[in-house]
Amino acid sequence: MEITKIKWNDKNLIPAIIQDYETLNVLMLGYMNEEAINLSIQNGQVTFFSRSKNRLWTKGETSGNKLLIKDIKLDCDNDTILIKAKPIGPTCHQGTTSCFKTEDDQFSIINKIENMIETRMLETDPNSYTSTLIEKGIKEISKKLTEEAGETSISAVTNDGRVTDESADLIYHLLVLLKTQGLSFSDVTKELERRNSNQ
Repeated sequence: MEITKIKWNDKNLIPAIIQDYETLNVLMLGYMNEEAINLSIQNGQVTFFSRSKNRLWTKGETSGNKLLIKDIKLDCDNDTILIKAKPIGPTCHQGTTSCFKTEDDQFSIINKIENMIETRMLETDPNSYTSTLIEKGIKEISKKLTEEAGETSISAVTNDGRVTDESADLIYHLLVLLKTQGLSFSDVTKELERRNSNQ
């Protein structure tokens, strides 16, 4: 992206749309000045110019919910920036994945859990089940996944009313396994889409 091409507004700012680079969901809108753009590119983390605080503000500087930059582009009129980023934690200060509330985002809880798992992979917490499981390695994670699959099947056969609970355990452990393999749930949905298009 060529900063010299940017058409700044009357306050020397440009709006920046933040999009999840995997799901393509729009996460938030912020404003940047030239310094914020340069710092974002240099550090690989989204930094805005806060109009209310009148200063630079790196997303996640207090909450830890960062936005890691994957791609930056100018639009055709050079007056808006699109940043594709990897969110670490919820993007919205209200604790939601996106600042734009959408009722049809059925995978928002998946995104939240995946972000939590990634955080535990980077910052070990001895009081966290997820951290403990990850530390035990892929063999233990695989063992737990097999165990939860069995319990889900048994619950369905015995009709004990716990299919939902057991399925939640199963999906959680699947997400842990995927993340430790460098994959995400979106990789699974892409494969399902590929298979569906071939049927």
